[in-house]
Amino acid sequence: MSETTNLLRTPLADVHQELGAKMVEFGGWLMPVHYTSILQEHKAIRSTAGLFDISHMGELVVKGTGSEAWVNSLFCNDIRKISPGWGQYTLLLNESGGTVDDLIIYRLADQEFLLVVNASQIEKDFKWLERRLGPNVTIENQSEEFAAIALQGPKSEGVFRKLFDSEKRPLKRNQFIETPYKGKSVLVARTGYTGEDGFEIFLSPELATPLWKDLLKHGELVSCVSAGLGCRDTLRLEACYPLYGHELSQSISPLEAGLDHFVSFDKPEKFVGNEPLREQKESGITRSVAAFEITGPGAPPRAQYPVFAKNNQIGEVTSGSHSPTLNKGIGLALIARDFAKPGTEIEIEVRGKRQPARVVKKPFYSNL
Repeated sequence: MSETTNLLRTPLADVHQELGAKMVEFGGWLMPVHYTSILQEHKAIRSTAGLFDISHMGELVVKGTGSEAWVNSLFCNDIRKISPGWGQYTLLLNESGGTVDDLIIYRLADQEFLLVVNASQIEKDFKWLERRLGPNVTIENQSEEFAAIALQGPKSEGVFRKLFDSEKRPLKRNQFIETPYKGKSVLVARTGYTGEDGFEIFLSPELATPLWKDLLKHGELVSCVSAGLGCRDTLRLEACYPLYGHELSQSISPLEAGLDHFVSFDKPEKFVGNEPLREQKESGITRSVAAFEITGPGAPPRAQYPVFAKNNQIGEVTSGSHSPTLNKGIGLALIARDFAKPGTEIEIEVRGKRQPARVVKKPFYSNL
């Protein structure tokens, strides 16, 4: 029996295999890591456009007359900052101020929200939220009712306009619309995880394969490609977007991850984790997720490699790779705050040998 037999499959799994993708296990799912190579797909997203299957992400729907206040009492950003038709990056915290998950909330209506959560956290998030359900609020796990495709890259808008009504599209980052595709409504958000312009499209599972093939067909002139998880990770690392389980965890707070601007201490509701986080802010964090680049020759850094300064270990790498755009080793590391200032010289221990590196300003790359 194949070791992939028991893995979850997205509605696009057959398409990936038909297109020759190398399939791997990822968080219990069978997912494409690449079709041609991570390098080729990375460069395609930076220069033209590409498609990612993000159907493994979770979708939770919150409704009810009490839902706005309830959302604001659980997530650290202020949902009242956005109107229907907009999305917001936010974080779900535990009682100690650590991070249960990071996600995007789309405000579908005044009292209706779509929560898009990390694939590995779906059940945990749902149960965590359900246990804290407030009056006049309902929550449903509708993850099996959605597929999702991310179209990313500087030429993604051109591809999108060839297939959909060119006059109807989200114009700004985090805006979304509902638009028809093959007679059914799909939700199109101007969001993404690559540092490029693009769209994330949420739709019924049966429409995923036709849409994937239509987007590839309409993107032929700009060489739009199918892309896998491998380049998705190098792209998000260059953009310094956090990855749950690496830059964020139950023991890493949003302040330590450098996500202060997504925490609203001044809203009326005291969100879970508010007080420990406020105390952390007032007393000052002692460690911070910093970006660094390797300054000499050597192998690219990887997660959990130790970080040194002045011969003392000051933390460890949370994410690291070779950057196809910068052509050098880059990474993010959770290190002592005193060493997190850009320009600070540090060392990364790679297989027992220390390589010189330097803390740099975030992000490494952005085209937004």
